Amino acid sequence: MRPTSSTDLADLASKVPHVTLGFWIIKICATTVGETGGDALSMSLNLGYAVSTLIFLGFFVVTAAAQVSSRRFHPLYYWAVVVATTTVGTTTSDYLDRTAGLGYVKASVLLSIGVILVLALWRWTTGAISFDRITNRRDEAFYWVTILVSNTLGTALGDFTADDLGLGFQAGALVFAALIVVVAACNAFTRIPKALLFWAAYVLTRPLGATLGDTLTKPLAHGGLDLGRFASSGAILAVMVVLVVGTEWRRAGKLAINS
Repeated sequence: MRPTSSTDLADLASKVPHVTLGFWIIKICATTVGETGGDALSMSLNLGYAVSTLIFLGFFVVTAAAQVSSRRFHPLYYWAVVVATTTVGTTTSDYLDRTAGLGYVKASVLLSIGVILVLALWRWTTGAISFDRITNRRDEAFYWVTILVSNTLGTALGDFTADDLGLGFQAGALVFAALIVVVAACNAFTRIPKALLFWAAYVLTRPLGATLGDTLTKPLAHGGLDLGRFASSGAILAVMVVLVVGTEWRRAGKLAINS
């Protein structure tokens, strides 16, 4: 058995998963199911954006409480909160864009400012912006608030690209996928702070998921595949669960080998 290093101890204390390719694939699944699930309540069940937002906000509070109260990283709690932020982000963004009448541009600008302000406050309060090791309640609070606002922003950006720019869902998804590749290249070949690149990618994966979700569920006349919001949500959620279980099984195997 090899000795436990300080790095190992920090990893064990952290309440967020390692940022790997698998992490991003699961995150895109979570954002996609957030789009289809949010639309399922607000549109398919005709609950409206305000009521749906309150329901998903309650879901977020419950899952976030479980995540924060846990003493270690728990994949079920973690990814449940991510899904909660994507669903409440979807209905909140739609409420701002449509019911409140802000439109996609104004909502995107306001939410972009919101993300920047949260990150700036995080940096000013703690001295650093983290993403890979969250080991205390203060960083964890900033972490989840940033995710909540960024996922709301991502919904507005996806709708802006698909509707206002007239690119449609498929072309919009390609645009955001290309931007994510640019961020990945910057991560590999530049000295831009990793935390900034992580949060940039986190924002961009949300509109990618939103446009993919709309591609699956919107009517054929609107450029979608009309597969149904509940069926699509269930299928994507099942894929997500399989990926999470597989990732954790692999991580547990590595820990066993190194112990």
